[in-house]
Amino acid sequence: MAGVPPDYFSATGQLWGNPVYNWKALQKQDFKWWIQRFEAMLDYVDIIRIDHFRGFEAYWAVEKGEETAENGEWVTAPGDELFATIRQKLGKLPVLAEDLGVITPEVEALRDKYEFPGMKVLQFAFGSDPGNPFLPFNYQRNAVVYTGTHDNDTTVGWWNSANDWEKRNLWMYLGCISNDGIHWDLIRLAFSAIANQAIIPLQDIFGLGNEARMNFPGKPEGNWEWRYHSEMLTQDLSTKLRDLTILYGRAPQK
Repeated sequence: MAGVPPDYFSATGQLWGNPVYNWKALQKQDFKWWIQRFEAMLDYVDIIRIDHFRGFEAYWAVEKGEETAENGEWVTAPGDELFATIRQKLGKLPVLAEDLGVITPEVEALRDKYEFPGMKVLQFAFGSDPGNPFLPFNYQRNAVVYTGTHDNDTTVGWWNSANDWEKRNLWMYLGCISNDGIHWDLIRLAFSAIANQAIIPLQDIFGLGNEARMNFPGKPEGNWEWRYHSEMLTQDLSTKLRDLTILYGRAPQK
């Protein structure tokens, strides 16, 4: 079964329950299934986010019958061969690599070889030292910055539960906490970063708290239930986002 070992999100890991890919069979078919999958996806979207990108370098395999993901092993995957074949068939892929979790130099090398941007999450930035890779001054341009992802609490929810150390570090980094709310402080920080792309969850634009959280990793039920009402998308929010987009050079240039 597929999953991940214990990490930031879960003390017992995440046991997803689905079978791992039969890579030997896929290799024999010259990755035809994967190529068709990418072709189908690109009929619908402009950029493909590959969840759990590290699984293309090595994946966590857990024996059937286990109730948690603690007892598993890393198994090498043919990610380099896969992406080389796809690039040969389809050209350079518009892919974003979700490179969070247990990331090794081998995973980073695979990501960088195919020039896939990785993810930078601001909620992870302020709990350690200046070497933290999620701090904006440590970014490279080929990256996507988020205030938080679907697996995180909302920014307001995160701030309300953050420890004093994180709050102090963020306050010192920003110089102050604005009257607009902590969510707009992190949105502004994301937009001002050098990462080529910035993605802001709608819950953060609305400034919603823990009640609007999208997903709890490792929790099998009660996720993905949050919805918004169209009247929440106001002209004031649109204007504010437009102004920040222009201010930080993220608007199309004339």
